[in-house]
Amino acid sequence: MNLAVKLMQKFKDRDTQNKLKGYRDKAELIRKRNLEAWDDQRLKAESLRLKKEAKLGTPLDELLVDAYALVCEAAKRKLGLQPYDVQIMAAIALHDRFVIEQHTGEGKTLSAVMPAYLNALTGEGVHVLTFNDYLANRDAEWMGPIYRFLGLTVKSVQAGMSLSEKREAYATDITYVTAKEAGFDYLRDTITLSDADTVHRPFHYVIVDEADSLLLDEARVPLVIAGEPDSSGNDVIRFADVTRQLEQDKYYDFDEFKRNVYLNEAGAAKAESLLGCGNLYESHNSHLLSSLNCALYAETLLKKDVDYIVRDGKIELIDEYTGRVAENRHLPEGLQAALAAKEGLHSKVGGKILGTITLQHFISLYPKICGMTATAYASAMEFKEIYALQVVQIPPNRPNIRIDQPHRIYTHKEAKLKALVQEISSVHAMGRPILIGTSSVEESDMLAKVLAVAGVPCHVLNAKNDVEEAEVIARAGEIGAVTVSTNMAGRGVDIRLGGGNPTQAEVVAKLGGLYVIGTHVHESVRIDDQLRGRSGRQGDPGASVFFVSLEDELLLRFGIDKAIRAHRQDETLEDPVLRSKIAHIQHVIMGQNFDIHQELNRYSDMVEEQRRILYEERLVILKGATPMSPSEQRVRLYYIDKFWADHLAYISYLREGIHLESLANRNPIDEFHEQIIQAYEQIRAKINSKSANMLVRLGGSNDPAKWEEFGLKSPTSTRTYIINDQYIQNMRSSWTAMTVFAFGIRKILRPIFKLSKF
Repeated sequence: MNLAVKLMQKFKDRDTQNKLKGYRDKAELIRKRNLEAWDDQRLKAESLRLKKEAKLGTPLDELLVDAYALVCEAAKRKLGLQPYDVQIMAAIALHDRFVIEQHTGEGKTLSAVMPAYLNALTGEGVHVLTFNDYLANRDAEWMGPIYRFLGLTVKSVQAGMSLSEKREAYATDITYVTAKEAGFDYLRDTITLSDADTVHRPFHYVIVDEADSLLLDEARVPLVIAGEPDSSGNDVIRFADVTRQLEQDKYYDFDEFKRNVYLNEAGAAKAESLLGCGNLYESHNSHLLSSLNCALYAETLLKKDVDYIVRDGKIELIDEYTGRVAENRHLPEGLQAALAAKEGLHSKVGGKILGTITLQHFISLYPKICGMTATAYASAMEFKEIYALQVVQIPPNRPNIRIDQPHRIYTHKEAKLKALVQEISSVHAMGRPILIGTSSVEESDMLAKVLAVAGVPCHVLNAKNDVEEAEVIARAGEIGAVTVSTNMAGRGVDIRLGGGNPTQAEVVAKLGGLYVIGTHVHESVRIDDQLRGRSGRQGDPGASVFFVSLEDELLLRFGIDKAIRAHRQDETLEDPVLRSKIAHIQHVIMGQNFDIHQELNRYSDMVEEQRRILYEERLVILKGATPMSPSEQRVRLYYIDKFWADHLAYISYLREGIHLESLANRNPIDEFHEQIIQAYEQIRAKINSKSANMLVRLGGSNDPAKWEEFGLKSPTSTRTYIINDQYIQNMRSSWTAMTVFAFGIRKILRPIFKLSKF
């Protein structure tokens, strides 16, 4: 580490320590406001006073000590919980709009109540965004008595609620809701033709739980609202058949990291022969090239029981960060249809996209943002770059005594599996509870079968059933428990030693506490830390270790097996350099992923800026802030929505092929921006022209029946879904590679860009 880096780190450490000292001092002031002698009525009267002060404009910072002292006393009386000093410190940092790193088991849920209460005093509403419906409902029910005792209202929003139920829940002082459902509700609001059908009110203050998962891992996830789809035709099945006739190496290749696949020259010729289409790279064949690329990607890079499962005749995608089925998630349209065709299924595709927003852009709509998670510091740079949020590490209530063992590295998978089963069997024989984190549904099922043969019974967590999962995870610390799970991100449930039984907990502690085993390292160090963090909560004993083989997909991708050239052996490889190489690979991939996110941001940021401008104009009309008749209001809203949907379709078309601009020495992003700006500038004129024509046809009628007759109505039905945005980048790279490698620049550019000479 050079001198400049050391000095910078020293400055950051000193700054953090100063912040923590300030929070500790303030926590002491809150402790000194001892309200034990106050009766309930006096506490409630104090809460009413604070609410009046806040609504009169008294800065919330000046009310913080009194408000937090009230919450601490209410928590003790209503739930029997006495917040630790570090929980109060975390609560202060959340009000100061930091992302806090607070260790697993340190009580983030209670920490969030204090800033939620304080910021709700203004009457503007507070949202606590959670990872799933189960956690939203659990936390609202669990913490509800505190809020209600202090005179505030609280509810949770659940998927499937009626419009009126959601509107009521969002009207409460504190609303617990998943980030995705809140985003979908926002999208529904953006296309409603009546203010009475909206559910959100203006955004104010948000606390993001599992902040790294929602603000970073899923930040680029586009939420979509669309019209009803049609069934896909036979074309996708045709392309699936073609790809099955193409052999690897002979007809197609992968990039060095196996993220992309592309036809080589022989493959392009073979595909042209099978399709009977002539030159695939002629401009009129671009749709064939795109469909073929989707089919090839689905056939070679998307793995069943790793990337997706097939259940009840449907494709269900697996969330790469949690290893669970990702509800209501789709691949980009062409790829989703190609994957269904690969599995011999019909998929519903199409349905005009009416609105879309990424989670990052949605959360950025809140004027005041803060977040909490057990693993934030490793991604501090991303929080700062993307959201201008700083990370502060909150010290644990009790020192962490978990033993994190160095990785156990093996030359091949068979040796790793053998050692893994031996380790699990011997530890299980002692009665010590074990949590095993696997890489996929496929691996978790396989490991469970192998353990059964070895006489080790286990629970398997690898599908979305949040209530059942919570119960299994809560029991994972019991004597003799063996739990095999996919990724632990976003699970939101503590593993207590002995399952919460004090006698059992004492026995388990003497055995060494919960033993966490990872069967592989993840692309992100932060995800590894999330798994480790399930052990050693609240100063409990515990241990963690990761088993790695040089044949693991992550290491193969970087050719570490070739670089090491180790002879196959059953014993572990003890070379410390090898461990540092693995850590280096993880940091390289985190950097790559950050760069990909930044590039995708450059495409979507301007689209979001355009959406916000148009939506502000739409909102003014919807709220009746401009003197317009009801018919004028309905007509303009209808055409704003129509031309925005057309604009989104144009953007999608543009992004499919914009990367080809780089072949003509033009910057794809600059070209993209230029073209969408030109298209956007035409929208207002189109809205005005069509609105004027329609109003003439209506003859000023304010009769809703006549509006319906002229088609001025919302879609009869809509659907909301999530797109796995990561594939868009991969697909674009693949298509570029296919184009470049197949025929060479001269042959390609002439037909695509209509060049007479080159």
